[in-house]
Formats: sequence, C-alpha cells, structure tokens
Amino acid sequence: MASFNYNNKTVLITGGGSGIGEALSKQFAINGANVHILDFQWEKAQQVVEEITNLGHRAQAHLCDVSDQGQVKKIIDDIAADHPLHVLINNAGIAHVGNIEETSESDLDRLYQVNIKGVYNCMYAAMGKMKEQGYGVILNMASVASSVGIAERFAYSMTKGAVLTMTYSVAKDYVGYGIRCNSISPARVHTPFVDGFISKNYPGKEQEMFEKLSKTQPIGRMGKPEEVANLALYLCSDEASFITGTDFPIDGGFIKLNG
Repeated sequence: MASFNYNNKTVLITGGGSGIGEALSKQFAINGANVHILDFQWEKAQQVVEEITNLGHRAQAHLCDVSDQGQVKKIIDDIAADHPLHVLINNAGIAHVGNIEETSESDLDRLYQVNIKGVYNCMYAAMGKMKEQGYGVILNMASVASSVGIAERFAYSMTKGAVLTMTYSVAKDYVGYGIRCNSISPARVHTPFVDGFISKNYPGKEQEMFEKLSKTQPIGRMGKPEEVANLALYLCSDEASFITGTDFPIDGGFIKLNG
C-alpha cells in the first residue's frame, strides 16, 4: 500500500538509473509520481524506466550531463512545459578516494563539475519555475562526509560540504516562495558501486573488506538504498510540509556514535 500520495506530481531525479537513485525512482513511481530520470548512464536509466512502466507506473528517461547548464536547462524547460515541477532530487554524484596530496587538479575539477556545479545547475534551472508556481520541494543528496572528517576523502568531502551549505542557503532564500529545501546525509550504503570499489581495490579480500566497511556504522551494517528512498519519500511529501533547511543523517549512528 502506498504510504504517501504523489498522484499527479512530477518528480525529477538526477542519477536515477542506479544505486540510491534507482531506489528513489522506483519508490516515487510506486507511490504515484510521474518520474523523470536525468542520467548520464543512458542504458541504465532506460532499464529502470522499463521496469517501472512494466509495473504500470510512470517514468521517463532523459540523457543528461548535469555539469552542462544548457543541457540541464533545456530538459527542465521541456518537462515544465507540460507539467508543474513538484519535486527535484539532486542525487547524481561521483566519488574520489585520496587525501589532498593524492587529489590532482583534474580530480578536483571532475568532482566539482558533477557534485557541486551539477546540483547548482539543476536548482538554478528549476527555481524560477517553482517560484512562479508558488511551491516546490528540493532534496539534495549530501553525505556524512559533509559533517565529519573521513579519511582519504578530501575532494568528495569538500563537494558534499558544499551541497550541505547550498541546501541551507536555498532554504533561507526561498522559504517565502513556498519552496522547501532539505538534504539527506547517508553513511555507507550497499550499492553496486560499493561492490565494484571493493573488488577493484581489494581483490581476494572482498568479504573481509565488506564486513570491515559495514562495521564502520555503529549499527553494524551498511544502509540499503530503499531505506534512503523511504526517507526521501517522506521529506518530499505534503506530510513534511513543516520541514525545510534541515539535513537528515541516515547513517546507522555514524555521526553521533563513533568515537
């Protein structure tokens, strides 16, 4: 049974074709939303759309590089020409492992383009339309790395810290226009990306490293993409209409209980 009613609501999700984004796309569609997936990984996005539509729900895929402002603007303009923009979820992001000495200028630029500029581009393109409507919800995917130091994550932490402060700034500037803006800060979530990272960096020790990484969360395991999607479903719903300008850790106790 649907927990929240998203019937006749348009939800834009960047990076909605895999990992947490895939769970977001499916959860919002199941709850009645018309989901638009903006993703650079075209085949994965199309596959998720096919799975959603085969279940009788609504979804569309748009090939999109979120770092390209012109491309983002055109896609959002085209969607808004047919439907009001109810929800924007900035989920697309990329990672880098390394301290500052192990982070090249090209590494820094690469993460900036997607994790910071990509979030800016999408909010910039959607904001005027949400202002005209007099309503809208923006949810940004931050990280526990936005709030606490994590070893070997210099560039990633920098970009996710920016996502957090962009969230606060937008919430402050647009609360008077009926626009809410919040963020979610996951700890380690078990996605295909995590499995690939472990296989690449720890061949032959996959199970050992999976267990070690799982235990970095005090609760003793990694999160599930569906758990993040469930929190997002609430925060973007009318039931959360009194919530804005807030970051929500979903971290198995990582921020408060470690150390």
